[in-house]
Amino acid sequence: MRFRCVSKSLYSSITSHDFISTHLNNINNDHDHGNGYVIHMPFRGTSHPLSSSPHPDTPVCTVAFDRTFDRISEVRIPFDFDFECAQIVGSCNGLLCLAASDNAIYLWNPSIKKFKRLPDTCLRSKMPAILGFAYHSENDDYKVVRISHLSRDLPTIEVYTLSSDSWKKVGILSTKANFCYRNSLLPTPLVSGALHWMAFIKEGERTNWRNSIISFDVNTETSRKLALPYDSDYSYCIELFKGKLAFITHNQYHYRYSIWVMEEYGVVESWNKLFVVPFQRAAYCLAFTECGSLLVSYTYLNDLVGSQGFKFVLIDAETLHEKKDPDIQCPSYVATFMESLVLFDYGANLGFY
Repeated sequence: MRFRCVSKSLYSSITSHDFISTHLNNINNDHDHGNGYVIHMPFRGTSHPLSSSPHPDTPVCTVAFDRTFDRISEVRIPFDFDFECAQIVGSCNGLLCLAASDNAIYLWNPSIKKFKRLPDTCLRSKMPAILGFAYHSENDDYKVVRISHLSRDLPTIEVYTLSSDSWKKVGILSTKANFCYRNSLLPTPLVSGALHWMAFIKEGERTNWRNSIISFDVNTETSRKLALPYDSDYSYCIELFKGKLAFITHNQYHYRYSIWVMEEYGVVESWNKLFVVPFQRAAYCLAFTECGSLLVSYTYLNDLVGSQGFKFVLIDAETLHEKKDPDIQCPSYVATFMESLVLFDYGANLGFY
């Protein structure tokens, strides 16, 4: 990055699409690297059960090793937007997508200290929406997907494309769907080029609503329904587990989590219950790391005020043993992270800090 200042030719080379792609491919192909990274940002919204911990108005994102959560560095978010309900929408190739309740959406690469605010959506809607962020592999591009969430209307799908710096309306779901606001602090799962959300789908003329998964393929810009392994009356969510789609149910009366994985993407019959994680007290599964560890918060029912009401631990998914305290001081969004040069070659209107 320092070499950008040496000469115009070096700046041109380092910021070229070919150099950025080669740099990214080298990182992705370096299997001997040993440790991926995670980045976590304090959660401040009031709608989440773990939201009672106070922290500064401007969040500080912490970069840590994936396997151990050992802290590497901290970086303050450089742009000014409503942090009260800010969230990490997704993370792809070193780019983070952040959004706030006022519909402001940013793309940010902490490695090169650049960010970009997205233009307003084509509908300019202030209604609640479900968001997802994904890499478009066929065109080497990045997309943000926005699904307007209106219970009385069919959900509308909009897509932002980074290369064109614009939104477009790509369709309306063919069935009524009430999307579930995620009860997880992880980004929307991206599997096989498709984003996934939990939703209640209306079936037939009668008022019959069934739990289902709605997926949106960012390459073809089409949506489909995926069936769950079974109808669950317990709390549930969908996540990414070692590159596969995972369905997690929570039996709150017995302090037990069941983790199902779709072994062959799109094949309902391939749902497989991998393991059950028992706990001795109330717990909340926050995240899966890339290596498969579980980030868990133990809840102390006699102290739900302030950060002292929670203890965060990493659990080995194979042995189910606690690995360590990941040193997270308050409830946080967690996403995978890698260093990259992405965001150099996508137009102007970039912020610096």
